[in-house]
Amino acid sequence: MSVIVGDHTDAAQRITRIQRSRRRFAIDLREIWLYHELLYFLIWRDIKVRYKQTALGIGWAVLQPFVAMVLFSVVFGHLAKIHADYGVPYPLFVFAGLLPWQYFSSSLSLSSLSVVGNSALVTKVYFPRLLLPLASIAVPVIDFLCSFAILVGMFLWYGRAPHWHAILIPVFLGMALLTALGVGLWLSALNVRYRDVPYTIPFMTQIWLYATPVIYPVSLVPERFHWLIALNPMTGVVDGFRWAVLGRGVPQYTVYGVSTAVGVMLVVSGLWYFRRVERSFADVI
Repeated sequence: MSVIVGDHTDAAQRITRIQRSRRRFAIDLREIWLYHELLYFLIWRDIKVRYKQTALGIGWAVLQPFVAMVLFSVVFGHLAKIHADYGVPYPLFVFAGLLPWQYFSSSLSLSSLSVVGNSALVTKVYFPRLLLPLASIAVPVIDFLCSFAILVGMFLWYGRAPHWHAILIPVFLGMALLTALGVGLWLSALNVRYRDVPYTIPFMTQIWLYATPVIYPVSLVPERFHWLIALNPMTGVVDGFRWAVLGRGVPQYTVYGVSTAVGVMLVVSGLWYFRRVERSFADVI
């Protein structure tokens, strides 16, 4: 949509007309910037209510990946005898993979429900609807930072230190953000018309987890299939984040490149579909 300010003769009178854009893939960055304060308040609102009236509060952000790490270490590290790459203990290996994955899964869940969850706003006032999924993928960054403190504690426990490659963490976190935004745009728009989406998200993320090298290294997959797992955009994110933090092994540049390209394609296609159907959100929701 675009905002057009009509001509007026009286200085006290101002007429604003809102009409849809004729271009289906028109992203008005200037309009989004004009609403940047609303984006800030949406993010701050979601942060405040995320763990409101919970006994553990922000502790849930730490407890979930920590418990998952313990279970994976027992089942896959001890019983299944999956060995970690980079010559590091398996708990440290799997927790380094869980951090970006937890951020992605939380962002995906929040962004997918962002439009329907804010139906009162969507049906009453105009604002760029794109702000809703954008705000949703920003909130889990707080959880990520809290969980990262546990990773630092694990480094101290095992007598190790993060590698200088850790300066690239924002790059791989940005890749996770792009992937979550791309898929979240598709699902949030589909959720307005098809309310099956909330039921598919837990199933989809569970399958996606085992298709991503979180509990196993990329080297465990035969090299001839590396191109296939690289089509999963989270493969490059998890393996790259793990390489940046642990600083061991050879970086999978081909995997990173393919995963990034797929993530960009998801964002572009998600933006196209979101912009195409957002004009009907207020009527259908």
